[in-house]
Amino acid sequence: MAALRGLLPPLLFLVFVAAPAAAGKKGEGSSGLRFRREAGTFKVLQVADMHYADGRRTACEDVLPAQEPGCSDLNTTAFLYRVLRAEDPDLVVFTGDNIYGADSTDAAKSMDAAIAPAIAMKLPWAAGIGNHDQEGTLSREGVMRHLVGMKNTLSRFNPEGVEIDGYGNYNLEVDGVEGTLLANKSVLNLYFLDSGDYSTVPSIPGYGWIKASQQAWFQQTSSSLQTKYMSEQPKQKEPAPGLVYFHIPLPEFSSFTASNFTGVKQEGISSPSINSGFFATMVEAGDVKAAFIGHDHINDFCGKLSGIQLCYAGGVGYHAYGKAGWSRRARVVSVQLEKTASGEWQGVKSIKTWKRLDDQRLTTIDSEVLWNRGSNVSEPQLI
Repeated sequence: MAALRGLLPPLLFLVFVAAPAAAGKKGEGSSGLRFRREAGTFKVLQVADMHYADGRRTACEDVLPAQEPGCSDLNTTAFLYRVLRAEDPDLVVFTGDNIYGADSTDAAKSMDAAIAPAIAMKLPWAAGIGNHDQEGTLSREGVMRHLVGMKNTLSRFNPEGVEIDGYGNYNLEVDGVEGTLLANKSVLNLYFLDSGDYSTVPSIPGYGWIKASQQAWFQQTSSSLQTKYMSEQPKQKEPAPGLVYFHIPLPEFSSFTASNFTGVKQEGISSPSINSGFFATMVEAGDVKAAFIGHDHINDFCGKLSGIQLCYAGGVGYHAYGKAGWSRRARVVSVQLEKTASGEWQGVKSIKTWKRLDDQRLTTIDSEVLWNRGSNVSEPQLI
């Protein structure tokens, strides 16, 4: 299963011993994010594959003939505004191919325009990069540096003091409800990884993958967060749930058939041609409940494997390949806290998801429970 796990050099672990633990002090993953007091919820809107370029001058792809006149990047912007107003998320996550660099005159301006709705609505947001963001006037590093310099962003370039592959590997902590016992504990952990663009190994064709150094950082961060959550007062019996976001699907996304996922699979799984072992790493970590990706625009399913939900978002962007008559869409994840008989908000009780379509009614589809505390149901629970 893990073709490259044996390639992790022993010296790599020395880097992590010497580096400060990601969650050892408040600050590395601290984000200012927390659950809502009234409802005890935290909502994430995932935006995948906007493929933004030059705004009004950039034509739409794969739409119905009646939609073609005047259709452009601005349709992507309009959809994003609609879904942000409808869902009012606590965090917006952009999971790569935010712009289509090859068709962009100015990559920085395209990125500004792509992210603009979240900034205009003063919403916290975080982003990673895909395989097309860097194909214009900014390098891959330059794209990530631009993202971390934008308004309202929680995006980070990379963890400090760690030698790590890629750009945009970081974690965010979501604290409990203000005024409760868990107000200063991260009851939900979000991990973001750079899944690369294309293989740089001549003998390995195809897309990039999550490297050994990134997996070592993830393992260290997850372990540190779990130890802190369960050992520091008030001690918790189980780790806080983790959600992982990146762009390119893992080979394990090919594990499902129509009988064991919710949503649709309308194209092949465009994963790397080798398995670097990151799925096994997530399973071994023990806290990850779901991983969310983009890349394959007309897949939007969730399927459960070895206790982890693997979810596509479906494409948002109109200047991106799609399927005429099949609405662009975005994925919502809503995390609910447990409430005691006395009315005190505690740790996470459940994680639910649904999708919003860019149709006349902004239709909600495929609502399901991804995870329930104390439950290990293998089949999707539709709600």
